[in-house]
Amino acid sequence: MLQARILGAWLERRCGSPYSYLVGCLLPKQAQNWQRYLSTTCSKCSKSQRLGRKRNLSEKKLTRYFVDHRKVRVVGGKGGNGLSCFLSEPRKMFGGPDGGNGGDGGHIILKVDPHVKSLGSVLPLYRGIDGERGGSKNCYGSAGHCTYIKVPIGTVVKEDSKVVADLNEPGEEYVAAYGGLGGKGNRFFLDNFNRAPVTATEGELGQERVLHLELKTMAHAGMVGFPNAGKSSLLRAISNAKPAVAAYAFTTLNPHVGIVRYENYEQVAVADIPGIIKGAHKNRGLGIAFLKHVERCRFFLYVLDLSVSEPWTQLQDLKYELEQYGEGLSKRPHAIIGNKFDLPQSKSNLLLLRERVEHRVIPLSALTGENLEELFSHLKELYDNYVKTEEARKEKPLKW
Repeated sequence: MLQARILGAWLERRCGSPYSYLVGCLLPKQAQNWQRYLSTTCSKCSKSQRLGRKRNLSEKKLTRYFVDHRKVRVVGGKGGNGLSCFLSEPRKMFGGPDGGNGGDGGHIILKVDPHVKSLGSVLPLYRGIDGERGGSKNCYGSAGHCTYIKVPIGTVVKEDSKVVADLNEPGEEYVAAYGGLGGKGNRFFLDNFNRAPVTATEGELGQERVLHLELKTMAHAGMVGFPNAGKSSLLRAISNAKPAVAAYAFTTLNPHVGIVRYENYEQVAVADIPGIIKGAHKNRGLGIAFLKHVERCRFFLYVLDLSVSEPWTQLQDLKYELEQYGEGLSKRPHAIIGNKFDLPQSKSNLLLLRERVEHRVIPLSALTGENLEELFSHLKELYDNYVKTEEARKEKPLKW
């Protein structure tokens, strides 16, 4: 009762005497858990009810959830067996064979789903649904339903190191394993020479394959730079993407894609590629595991750190790594971005960079948002040129 009295006195000071009376009527055990028994609309005592919000996942957890390669074994469904039987009805002594065929086995199909962003949901083994056996009275067994595996856009399917499918369009499908054909019933073998066949065949086994799935990020622009150049901060500044940002190298461990929206409902996808170091084409650092995401980018944004001395050497090293990984990558359309322009030493380095580089340099600060408008306009120019080039080739440009 001591706890009830203390609680009643506190409520009386806060909300008046009615609470003192109510708490005094409670048993000691009830007073300890008074929130379960008291309900009030008093603005002083009631807790603010806020909608629950998911906590942002850390980069370490995102890396665990993001999977860009997967080995999967697919087995098509087995066909149903045919049936051997004869028609048996009253006043029909020789009804003849009436065993039906078995149903075909179900296929295993890879289907592109734009809402899937990773191969983490792909299981290591898939077995198709078997077809049902044939029935009497010449009834066919039902075929097994197809099994669909949802994969993200940009999935490459390999078998024995050979590319067998490249899935780039939403809704695109690829039959990974065909189901077996159904067996034949004895009705199938009826002919003029054999009027009472008893032969029936079993269903065929489904196709079995071992495939390697690789995900290559699909985006219009790819931000390429050394670790701590400010790529993640820049992506957060120009889009709604929320990659991790910290003051140590290799903060970003998996690619992030942000969408830049314009007034005419055009959307430009920008990918934040994890930091590249010297020797990345030899699988140093994060190496080839993330260099492959650069292949699908239509143009590049080279992000240079203006706070370090000789920033033009970063550009030379980045182009060299791209060219060593894939011939012609360094010659794709690109823009040069000088980040961290808000730091005092960056202004002098910018003048030296412009003397050494013939291409246009866009100085900006992802932290303060300085000069982001110039980046937006130049990014739109690169996107429009890409669309015109694809239309001139009579190809469909990538749309988000």
